[in-house]
Formats: sequence, structure tokens, C-alpha cells
Amino acid sequence: QVQLVESGGGLVQPGGSLRLSCVASGFTFSSDTMRWHRQVPGKERELVAAISSAGGMTTYADSVKGRFTISRDNAKNTIYLQMNALKPEDTAVYYCHRPRPTPRSAEYWGQGTQVIVSS
Repeated sequence: QVQLVESGGGLVQPGGSLRLSCVASGFTFSSDTMRWHRQVPGKERELVAAISSAGGMTTYADSVKGRFTISRDNAKNTIYLQMNALKPEDTAVYYCHRPRPTPRSAEYWGQGTQVIVSS
């Protein structure tokens, strides 16, 4: 079955860094665009970063541009989110996401990993 399993979250002080990982299984990972999203309880889920199937194209939300880097290792079925210069407003649950390859096909979400940025 399809699984997306995030890890690497935790508590960090403002200005610190974290590296999130998402290990995928159950689909052809190397064929698919992958994304990181984040969500604060009671607020809208936000797209943070996306990466193309081979890793050659990336995009970022304006709020994280220059601080976060998305990458992937297709041999390990894994995507990463390197988060530097963290701010309190980065506090959220971060989710790994496989968007729909076609409009009527399935999308997949991980269970999320909590990131708390606080002094």
C-alpha cells in the first residue's frame, strides 16, 4: 500500500535549523512531483515547496524562499526539506504530499511531523 512517512520534526529555537525527511513506498516515486505542505491548527494548509520528478525544478512559497531547500533522492524514495533561519511563524505540522498525476487520480498525504520554533 502507499505510504508517506515524515520524520525530523521537533523543537528548535528561532534562527535554528531542522531537516525533514519523507520516505515513500507503494508507488513509482521517481515518476512523480512531490511537495511539502504545512498547517497550523485552525488555519489553511499552505504549500511550502515542490520538486519535480528528477529534482531539476523546484518552487517555494515566498515566506520560505531563501531559507528552505527541498531535495530528493530517488534511489532512497525520499524527499527532504532543509529548513534554516527558522522563525516562530514556521511553527506548524509539516506534511509530505504526492499530488494527483492526473486530475482524477489519487493524491497521497503523510501523517505529518510537528515543527515548533520557540525560545
